[in-house]
Amino acid sequence: MKLISLTVLPLWAWILSLTLQGTSGQSSLKTFSPDLQFDNYTLILKGQRIFLHSGEFHTFRLPIPSLWPDILDKFKAAGFNAISVYVHMGLVNPSPGVMDFDGYRSLSALYEAARLAGLWIVLRPGPYINGETTAGGLPHWVTSQVKSELRTTAADWNAAWTPYIQAIIGQTNQSQISNGGPVIAIQIDNEYDQEEGGPYFAEIEALYRDPSSGIEVPLTHNDPGMLDAFINGTGAVDLYGMDAYPQGLVASNLSIWNPIEMGYHTYHEEANPSQPWYSPEFQSGAFDGWGPDATGYEDWRAVTDADFVSVFYLHTWASNAKLVNYYMLYGGTSWGALPYPGVYTSYDYGAAITEARTLTRKYTELKLQGIFLRSSPEFYKTDWIGTSSGNLTEGAIIPSSLPTSPAFVTLLRNLDTGAGFWIVRQNDSTSLASSSFKLNVTTAGNQKLTIPIVASSINLDGRESKVIATDYAFGSRSRTLYSTALIFFSGSIDGIDVLFLYGDSDQEHEVALNLTGSANRTVQDHTHVQITSDGIPSTTIITVKSGFQGFIPLYESDTQLILFADKDTVSDFWAPTVASDNLTDPFAKYWSIGTNETVLVGGPYLVRSAVISGTELALKGDLNATNTEHMPLTVIASSTIKSLTWNGENVSLELTTNESMIRTGKLSSTKISIQVPDLEALEWKFNNSLPEVHTNFDDSNWAIANHTTTNIPFPMYYGDGRILYGCDYGFCENVVLWRGHFNASGSEKSVNLSINGGAAFAASVWLNDRFLNTSFGNSTNNANVIEETDEIFDLPTDALLTGQDNVITVVQDNMGINEAKPINDDAKSPRGIRGFQLNTGNFTEWRVQGKVGGYVNYRDKVRGVLNEGGLFGERHGWHLPGFDTSSWASRKLSTGNPSSEAGIGFFVASFNLSMPQGYDIPMSFTFSEPLGQPYRAYMFINGWMMGKRVANLGPQSKFPVHEGILDYHGKNTVAVALWSMTPNATVALQLQLVIDGIFKGGVNVAVNNPS
Repeated sequence: MKLISLTVLPLWAWILSLTLQGTSGQSSLKTFSPDLQFDNYTLILKGQRIFLHSGEFHTFRLPIPSLWPDILDKFKAAGFNAISVYVHMGLVNPSPGVMDFDGYRSLSALYEAARLAGLWIVLRPGPYINGETTAGGLPHWVTSQVKSELRTTAADWNAAWTPYIQAIIGQTNQSQISNGGPVIAIQIDNEYDQEEGGPYFAEIEALYRDPSSGIEVPLTHNDPGMLDAFINGTGAVDLYGMDAYPQGLVASNLSIWNPIEMGYHTYHEEANPSQPWYSPEFQSGAFDGWGPDATGYEDWRAVTDADFVSVFYLHTWASNAKLVNYYMLYGGTSWGALPYPGVYTSYDYGAAITEARTLTRKYTELKLQGIFLRSSPEFYKTDWIGTSSGNLTEGAIIPSSLPTSPAFVTLLRNLDTGAGFWIVRQNDSTSLASSSFKLNVTTAGNQKLTIPIVASSINLDGRESKVIATDYAFGSRSRTLYSTALIFFSGSIDGIDVLFLYGDSDQEHEVALNLTGSANRTVQDHTHVQITSDGIPSTTIITVKSGFQGFIPLYESDTQLILFADKDTVSDFWAPTVASDNLTDPFAKYWSIGTNETVLVGGPYLVRSAVISGTELALKGDLNATNTEHMPLTVIASSTIKSLTWNGENVSLELTTNESMIRTGKLSSTKISIQVPDLEALEWKFNNSLPEVHTNFDDSNWAIANHTTTNIPFPMYYGDGRILYGCDYGFCENVVLWRGHFNASGSEKSVNLSINGGAAFAASVWLNDRFLNTSFGNSTNNANVIEETDEIFDLPTDALLTGQDNVITVVQDNMGINEAKPINDDAKSPRGIRGFQLNTGNFTEWRVQGKVGGYVNYRDKVRGVLNEGGLFGERHGWHLPGFDTSSWASRKLSTGNPSSEAGIGFFVASFNLSMPQGYDIPMSFTFSEPLGQPYRAYMFINGWMMGKRVANLGPQSKFPVHEGILDYHGKNTVAVALWSMTPNATVALQLQLVIDGIFKGGVNVAVNNPS
């Protein structure tokens, strides 16, 4: 027997047909292909309106493609229907003429993973992406080989980006929606000024719009504010969007909550009323800067927590936005040389999904919003009617006691169906007070009501917003009159109209509707539930009183199922889509296009998928294996379901009543305790990684730094005409070493060096084998920034070799290339030595060395161009798994480098992991010693540079490393390059491996760690 849940049903189809053709305000339809259109309301995909509910995910910040489905599953489970993805040109196009879409750079793997998850893609390939990544995502070779200004119409810049965009087109044209793929839009560059960038945009757009490209999706742009950029005129895009970061990106005082921006709707109506209102980046956290006073990602998560999601995201809905992307939904890791100088390795971003891939309270709030949006097609086509502070005549806030209104309401109405969405918040959006009020509403039948009728009030507890719905359709033939309870889910399951309501347990909630069918369950004599038919003809009012906790069916019949749960309980519910059984349909897993079928599941940590085969329901998901050995399970599905499996294991189900769709059971999470190796107890091997300071070191194979011209527009400060910028010699990222030779007369007393490495950099200087000093950059939460220093280093007389060749060695840590903001050519950062001068005499030769091969002939094609630097150990593969360290000395990492000397040592150890199959066990490497020690550590896990620890600045001490880089079923190598920056100072690392969670479930992960 074929089971049907939310299949194509009369009311659903009627709503969709009305919203496409309806009677509401003027519609301006723009068609890109038969499968993709938009008007002034929404995108229309394959004939269906959608609310684009999207989260940002950068695949290059999770360089394990087999883990991408884990993130996409979590997006989909929270009700999202799209992802927004930056493509990093610097990784894809690492050298002139080289395009690399292998491994974590793959677009085809991303497109297929998104399609299988049922998620659309807005592709953002730049060329410039910003994104807190080195050079804003531009290849390092571009920053030195392109003479003209970047992001202009200059011929050499055009020649640099054109092959890359052509490659993006080649990878993407067959993966557009019109070809059965997930791509529905492509963004042009990133946050740019139209007056400056219009002609440049026009050149990129011409490449996409060339008929031979096959691209037939809208081109978009993200305006960094209300600047009217690229709506009309030269370089105008098809679909304008505006970014918004209402809490800012630097939190000087975490107790300050910025008020909402009131002008979104007005701006949209003035700027681009013929297009749907789109936010390509709406704040979901923030990046974090170097320094002990940095905010920290947990604090950013607190600033943009569930309350922020409630107030600010619903306010965005209230502006009638129908395309919203939250930046970031999963941040990930800026491993290797990915970061620009303003950020450290972690790009957690305070996001709803942590860097370690665990779920947060903010994720839960997003899920409640996402399932509501997915359930509410009437919300996709609404007109902005007015607000309580302006021209709203259809309703008003009625305060319970205060002389002035404590709340603010915006009314959006679907003029085709009459459904009203009354979005309420505190009048003062920063208020922490509790407020109570009633709401005057006008229904679709022009009925004037003051709601709630039985309950005493609507309540807002501090920073909280709500969507109060009137004339809301659910299922195939039902509609509420109003609901002050929040809507989690609505739809049809096996032909039954289902409405799942929720609310805080310390508030009252109410729904008014016409109950239909032959009831087999109605709540009676419940302490916290009151049902009355008095007051409104043919309407039943169900009131849930304050104090209710748990889950309860309020009414169940052969036509309707009305459910309620308190907010804590509903947070454990999921609504996985059930894919169409049409195996040839590429959109089988896309909601409203390939499937309208779902079930409801309560209890698990995560529900990834649901499949119905005959009378069996097969669920896949994750259980938190640290909480309890048995997880209560609630399943709401067709009454014809006779059996259930969870991750392939049979689960016993019990009916709550005869003929009910509600079944209960228990899942075995197999609570386990897992031990990980004690890293201190490992056999650590040590070797010196700075032989370059020895007088007999042979640098004849290094590049001669003898250029006298450069395309980098920042001049040398002083010297002899030679230019010592690393990128000019192919060495842009991570550690670069310089050796300046001079023939000593004995009169040399000092050397003046100006060194540029970016915010929070460091450079240590030696004369021959004598340490002189370390030059420290700085950053304090992106303030007090020192990105270059100019210092005089005294030369000890007894270290000079009179009449012989002497060498000044500079070890420099490049912190990444600046972004192209506010000036385009800021991305041509002069990393290196900007001035060099002995107090007397001249340097005879300068040589430079970064990673082997530079950005042209780098060796590690799997990890890519940004993984390594130029340390001796890196150049000889000491960081890679399989390197033979048996001849090295044994030395504990916690003891630091020998003799408390300034210098660089390599510490290597290996350990085995044997994690249980079928578990997802996020882990992190943690430096537990306090901040302040003068060292830098470059941490490689199986060859991947997964952490840069700057111990004198911080703040990062915890570095998540995922399975796929860690081999959970084999041998692992950890290598730490330890740079002690001052002599005779305590450098005692306390490195530990810690578990961030244990979840039974997860996805299958592949390992690719070449030796």
